[in-house]
Amino acid sequence: MRIVSGIYKSRKIVAPKHLPVRPTTDMAKESLFNIINNHFYFDELIVLDLFAGTGNISYEFASRGTEHITCVDQDFGCIKFINQTAETFKMPIQTIKSDVFKYLEKATLQANIIFADPPYNFTDDDFAKIPELVFQNNLLLEEGLLIVEHSKHTNLSNLKNYSYSKSYGGNMFSFFEHTLP
Repeated sequence: MRIVSGIYKSRKIVAPKHLPVRPTTDMAKESLFNIINNHFYFDELIVLDLFAGTGNISYEFASRGTEHITCVDQDFGCIKFINQTAETFKMPIQTIKSDVFKYLEKATLQANIIFADPPYNFTDDDFAKIPELVFQNNLLLEEGLLIVEHSKHTNLSNLKNYSYSKSYGGNMFSFFEHTLP
C-alpha cells in the first residue's frame, strides 16, 4: 500500500503478510479523500478509524495534516503495526486494542469523521450495529460523517442516518450524517 497524498505522498508501507486485513485500494482511497477534502479541512479534524487493520486510512489523514486520530482494532498484530508505523513517520495516531462494538458501547470520543472498514462478510445486523451505536452514543460531531466501507453486494441504504453511497470497483463507501429534525 502507498500513501496517496500529503507530506508522506508516495511512501510505501508494507504490512506483515500474516495480518487479518484487506486494505482499501489506492484508487478507492484517493476517491474517498477527494470527497472528504470537499467538506473538511484536514488539520481541523478529529478522526476515529474503526476496524483499522493496517492503519491505511489513518496514515492518509495524518499525511494530510490531521492531528487527532484514534485507531481501534481487536487484533494485537494490527495495533502493533500501526504503532510502529506511526512512530516511524512521527504520526499523531493513538491506538486502542478492543472489539469495535464493545468500544462503541462505552466510547466518549466525539469525532468529525468516523471511518469503519469491517470485514466484508459481516451480517446485515453487524453492519447495522455500526451506525446504530455511533448515533445512539452521540459519537459523531454535528457536521460529521460516518463512512462505512463494504462490498458492492451489501446495501446499507435502509439504515437510519444513511445519506448516500459511492462505488469504486468492488468497494463501496456508505455515508451517514445527522438527520435534520
